[in-house]
Amino acid sequence: MSMVSVILAAIAPGVALLAYFYLKDRYDTEPIHLVGKMFLFGILLVFPVMVLQRAFVHGFGDDPLVFSFLISAGIEEFLKWFLVYFLIFRHASFDEPYDGIVYSVAVSLGFATLENVFYALLNSASISTLLMRAFLPVSGHAMFGVMMGYHLGKAKFNPEQRTRQLFYACFMPIFWHGVFDYVLLSAKTYWIWIMLPLMVFLWGRSLWNVKRANAKSPLRVLRREERVEM
Repeated sequence: MSMVSVILAAIAPGVALLAYFYLKDRYDTEPIHLVGKMFLFGILLVFPVMVLQRAFVHGFGDDPLVFSFLISAGIEEFLKWFLVYFLIFRHASFDEPYDGIVYSVAVSLGFATLENVFYALLNSASISTLLMRAFLPVSGHAMFGVMMGYHLGKAKFNPEQRTRQLFYACFMPIFWHGVFDYVLLSAKTYWIWIMLPLMVFLWGRSLWNVKRANAKSPLRVLRREERVEM
């Protein structure tokens, strides 16, 4: 494959997944420019993450458990959470619970997309390899973004639960991302038999989160009232 084809194949899964979750917003889609900006921030986040991870490996070593939960999942998901919380959480466009999912997924998939491009270029990846990565790492980042965004949405619109939900928004992606990485690093020969049910679970949970977040939209009630008045 040409370099252009490789890059496009590496970019496509992240863009497709972002479009999918963007269009799942049933009541008030988010400004494209703002979603694009968060996607770009996710791309840029790769560089400080690489620096921090290298430093942490020097400090803590590369034990699979430590690497999976602290160096990989811990750093990546905390910085994603940090970005979404400080740039979007109080933004006027964050006006329904599902918006947390859109923006968190945008950051996560921006990160995953550049990571995928780097992998494809540095490893001369084939189409089959990129398809596998679309199903696993790229899709995984999207699922972790859904978890994060779901709890950020609950934190935003349930002030009495804010502290707890903000904690969950950071902790849950770190935990499941850590599990994901640990399976890949430690289950050398039989990882696929663990990863398949794990991905089915993560997708099922994510789609449930999407449904629940949409169901709690205050705009849902307004739309219903508008139909009644008509």
